[in-house]
Amino acid sequence: MTMALRMQDQISRLREHLRYEPTAKRIRGEALGDLIVDSRRTVLVWEAGTLVPVYAVPAADITAELLPVAAENSRRGSAFHRGHGAGQEFTLRTPGGELPAAAFVADDPELSAYVLLEYGAFDRWREDEEPVDGHPRDPFHRVDARASGQRMKVEFEGRVIAETQQPVLVYETMLPVRAYFPRSDVDFSLLEPSDRQSICPYKGHASYWSVRNAGPKGRNIAWSYEEPLPDANPIKGLIAFYDERTDIHNLG
Repeated sequence: MTMALRMQDQISRLREHLRYEPTAKRIRGEALGDLIVDSRRTVLVWEAGTLVPVYAVPAADITAELLPVAAENSRRGSAFHRGHGAGQEFTLRTPGGELPAAAFVADDPELSAYVLLEYGAFDRWREDEEPVDGHPRDPFHRVDARASGQRMKVEFEGRVIAETQQPVLVYETMLPVRAYFPRSDVDFSLLEPSDRQSICPYKGHASYWSVRNAGPKGRNIAWSYEEPLPDANPIKGLIAFYDERTDIHNLG
């Protein structure tokens, strides 16, 4: 008798392998003042043990010269020193300079026709005409924001920071459900803006909030997306709190 398989278990097992998936999007990468990558034949590659993919394109879609990196000169902290398997690392040389060890060709027969590219070595990436921030987007990753009628309350060390009956719940693949609170239901007398910023390729740029006079425990416990990407527009300007560092109560 065949038994049903839980999808999350199967996805978790796949993480142990080098994986790839073609994308139909036009991918462009710029660095040192040059357009170095322009491809409609990109594949996304996930190294073993990771969730975040990298772009890989045929060498013909790269305008830079590929210079092999000798094994003894290979950077120990390179993006290609973990789960991409055996292969050859390359430096990309352009008229504007070099991107050291920013490319890799795997020995794997499914990927040997592609050059894997280190996302962080480039100044700018675009999918079609849209900028990509943070890392390449995973086509199997979803972010679903849903209005809720649940009554929810956030406390920090016994103080109520927020309470609402109209949160927006964000269901994101392989991540905890996050509750976003309307600003009108947050006590900002207890919070102060933080200098911290972060980038999510799916939601956009986040700014953070800390609890006033609470020391390290209260630092950066909340965040908001003031100008989210289109797919995350339902959470624009709302405030979310770390469940791990505050007490969030679902009151029904």
